[in-house]
Amino acid sequence: MESSKRASLSVVAIVSSLAALVAVVPACRTSKDTPDAQAMVDGGQASDATTATTAPSAATATSSDAGATTSGPCPADMIYVDSDFCPKVERECLEVETDNPNHLKICHEYAKGKQKCLTKTEQRRFCIDPYEYPNKAGAHPAWNATWYEAQASCKAHGKRLCWGSEWTAACEGPEHTPFPYGWKRDHDICNIDSFYIDPEKKNGNFLFSSKDPAVRHAELSRLDQSVPSGSMPGCKSGYGVYDQTGNMDEWAISDEKPIEKSRWAALKGGAWGHVRNQCRPASHNHMPEEWYYFWSFRCCKDAEGAPVWHPPADAGNVSAPEVEAKDFFPDPVVAKNPPGPSKRKYDYRDEKRHKAAVVKTRSADNR
Repeated sequence: MESSKRASLSVVAIVSSLAALVAVVPACRTSKDTPDAQAMVDGGQASDATTATTAPSAATATSSDAGATTSGPCPADMIYVDSDFCPKVERECLEVETDNPNHLKICHEYAKGKQKCLTKTEQRRFCIDPYEYPNKAGAHPAWNATWYEAQASCKAHGKRLCWGSEWTAACEGPEHTPFPYGWKRDHDICNIDSFYIDPEKKNGNFLFSSKDPAVRHAELSRLDQSVPSGSMPGCKSGYGVYDQTGNMDEWAISDEKPIEKSRWAALKGGAWGHVRNQCRPASHNHMPEEWYYFWSFRCCKDAEGAPVWHPPADAGNVSAPEVEAKDFFPDPVVAKNPPGPSKRKYDYRDEKRHKAAVVKTRSADNR
């Protein structure tokens, strides 16, 4: 089905002014990162952008997971989340990185338990898939997805994309931690900090956007540094949701005022490279009709018997369009000889030591 995936998008009647969606721009990755204003105050809007300028031109979840249940208000293949969510939280960052390829402020460790909710908390009750689509332990996540394809695929299973704040609440868990696994960023726990492999182009177009399915699949496989869903057991939130930070960037529905060009869409979690890879940040600088090789998604659903949540009237968010249900990823993704995560991980401390050594050597040469 992959060969006809985007060609069939034109007959899905995806809504309103964007009905001609099949003519999407092939993976525009040109806008620069928005500086991170999030090191001390987490409101969820700061952008974790991984653009062409920076990302170079399991066990089955069960009710034994803390705070999680796979029965009752949710389908058996989903996790029930009941969270006292804080829309804007203040945390103390103990170690911040500022000199990195993405020009972001990356907090590597927060003071444990030292956080303050700056607004009134909101009770959120909803269902979320424990794994990235197709929501199967050990499966390869969907790849190269647009927001529209993600939403349509979720609807095909009676679900929807998660609101950004739902995604964050599920990631922070009952203890409201900045990372799904705690207070300190760790690339040995989740699939993050790999060195990117350069995407290749032909005639100015990315090969992962090729109309030739064989060419497209070969390039997606060559670039693939993901791991199977749930294969890193520590990369799990307190609710039992896997792989939210790192592995694949995940589409969500933004419930905030648009700050860049993504309108009603957001990308959460970051992929396998070196970005913040926290629960709160989101990327807003990509349009819903764009796709990229490490963009994926997971699905949410309103919990049975719980009030249906919508952003408050003063949120300023743009309403997402209606999308016809259609599974754009019906076949399992089988990458051909993928490289997987890089053996050496990006560490800003190593980079600082290397730069200092270079400066010292040059100073000695000039004596």
